[in-house]
Order: sequence, then C-alpha cells, then structure tokens
Amino acid sequence: MTLNLFWYNIPTVKSKLIRHIKVVEDNGNIVEVRLWQVNPSPDKPHGYKYSFVYIVKGKRVIGYDNAEGKGDHRHYGDKEEVYTFKSIDKLFEDFYNDIKRVKKHES
Repeated sequence: MTLNLFWYNIPTVKSKLIRHIKVVEDNGNIVEVRLWQVNPSPDKPHGYKYSFVYIVKGKRVIGYDNAEGKGDHRHYGDKEEVYTFKSIDKLFEDFYNDIKRVKKHES
C-alpha cells in the first residue's frame, strides 16, 4: 500500500479593522466606511481592504471598494470604473467629494 501525502501552504489573510463609521443622516441616507489593514497582495498592493458606500433611499449611489479579485474600483450610480488608489487620505477625500456632488445635485 502506498500513501501519498501532499502538503499545501494555504496563506492566511490577517486583517485588522482600523476604521468603521456608519452615519444615518436625518433624511435616512447612510454613509458607511469600513477599512481594514491586510497583508499586501496582487489585488491589494497597498495593504488595505475597504468598502465606502453612500446609500440614498435604500440604493447605493456612490461606492468605493476593492472586492476580492476586482481591485480598486468606484461605483457612481449604475457605473463602475477603475479607481486609482493613491493614499487613504485621498480615498476619503474622493469619497466625500462625490457625496458633496450628489447632495448638491439633489438640492
């Protein structure tokens, strides 16, 4: 009898939640920011996993995330486009500027 053993090195992804903010505005709109520090990888070379979303009347109108295998991207209405990640500060700035544009358009 021959017994073949195979060992696989399964990488462990350690993540640390470093920011979670959820604000429900008076009108019911939701701003939610989740940011984790992770091991750098091909789709997260900067070492962050994130999900930023602005929800109006139950529908996402703005989103920034880097879902597994999709890399950094942005949702604006029904459109999805590549987002060029430069820094955490720039990510926050871009997200909040998009919210300001949407609110300006709503008024």
